[in-house]
Amino acid sequence: MLKPKHFFLLPALLTLAAIILFPLVFTVRVSFSSWDVYQAGLDFIGGRNYARLFEDTRFWESLLRLSGMSLITVTLQYVLGFALALAVWKKMRGGRIFRVLFLVPMMTTPVVMSVIWRTVFHESLGPANDLLSMVGIGPVPWLSSAAGAFISVVIVEVWQWTPFMFLLLLAGLVSLPREPYLAAAIDGASPARTFWQVTFPLMAPISIGAIIIRLIEASKIMDTVYVMTSGGPGTATETPSYYIYIRGLRDFQVGYSAALSLAYLVLMIITLTIIAKVLMRFLVGKET
Repeated sequence: MLKPKHFFLLPALLTLAAIILFPLVFTVRVSFSSWDVYQAGLDFIGGRNYARLFEDTRFWESLLRLSGMSLITVTLQYVLGFALALAVWKKMRGGRIFRVLFLVPMMTTPVVMSVIWRTVFHESLGPANDLLSMVGIGPVPWLSSAAGAFISVVIVEVWQWTPFMFLLLLAGLVSLPREPYLAAAIDGASPARTFWQVTFPLMAPISIGAIIIRLIEASKIMDTVYVMTSGGPGTATETPSYYIYIRGLRDFQVGYSAALSLAYLVLMIITLTIIAKVLMRFLVGKET
């Protein structure tokens, strides 16, 4: 039963509906139309946009490319973030200073950061090739080859978002109970055995949450690709988000772009739900 105090929530609920529900419903409506910027009105065309989507190999290739990119970046972010969190947690000398320095990449504006890294990876003027030339390597075609551009985007994503993983995992480590560690010390467990049999299992739920959050963010990679490579060379670094942008705001195929967006949203929800259940089963021993 509604009480008078519940009506104070009404402005927030209406705002939420205006911000989330209306754009979502409107996008669904647009996805069933042939609307573009050259003609007025939303001409209903049924499911033709979705039928076209299934035949769009470029979209599915970008989805496969994003899967590999996300797997590599999130894995590296987790490993490096966990290592840094353990180092600070173990009272590393100067830990307070490093705790702040580790967060600097995450606080940098993505577009500004991408411009800086594009300069770093410049083949003739960038410091990356200058450093490699000192050891007899290079010049490396960082942004002009498919493999180089892919690796460049991965490096930038890992550099920027490892601090986020570090922050979440450090918070988890700080909150761990001390009793299991006292028991492990009494049993004479080595540091490696203590990590694998005490720390890692206790951190599993927090690790899963951090990995899922980063996978959600990784699925939206757009600004780094837009500034550094524009999806190139060719389509070597093109992600679904960037491809949807091209179809909607460059080719002005708004109806088809809306269909791509909704299909991508559904695919991400299903995929991330499956990943979360698999991780919970194997790392925690139960399903969500």
